[in-house]
Amino acid sequence: MGMIDRFIGAGPAIAAMGNAAGQLSEVFTPNATRRMELDEEAYARAMAEHGQEFVSAGDSYFDAMVNALNRLPRPLLTLGTIGLFIYAMVEPAGFSLRMEGLALVPEPLWWLMGAIVSFYFGAREAHYFRGRVWPRAKVTTTTTTGAQGDFADNAALLDWSSER
Repeated sequence: MGMIDRFIGAGPAIAAMGNAAGQLSEVFTPNATRRMELDEEAYARAMAEHGQEFVSAGDSYFDAMVNALNRLPRPLLTLGTIGLFIYAMVEPAGFSLRMEGLALVPEPLWWLMGAIVSFYFGAREAHYFRGRVWPRAKVTTTTTTGAQGDFADNAALLDWSSER
């Protein structure tokens, strides 16, 4: 091609036609590499903007109080459940009276309570799940020694099988 190009002298014209065809093809099918670059740039900008939101987090008494309140629900639910078992053993009559009162709570209110609790714990689990570092699986290879006879007529495969 280089010798024919020198004789004809059409190198720049062919290059221009190739560039035009490439640009025309991007009209119908977007450039995947450019799309990935733009997506990565948008992601980096969004993460930088998100990070700026937490730069000015102060250490005031109000922030400490809110952080303490955010840590309370799980221990309170756990200790409250254990407390119910203790209450049932200490005063069975009062416990059964309270449980009868709970039986009168309408079912939609139970569904609402279940949704609130599951969204709270689900959001916490999703937060920790996103930050988890997953271990990579180790790739192991197995070798077979009896396959050399199959490659007797092919030197490349015979050499490859001896390396394994």
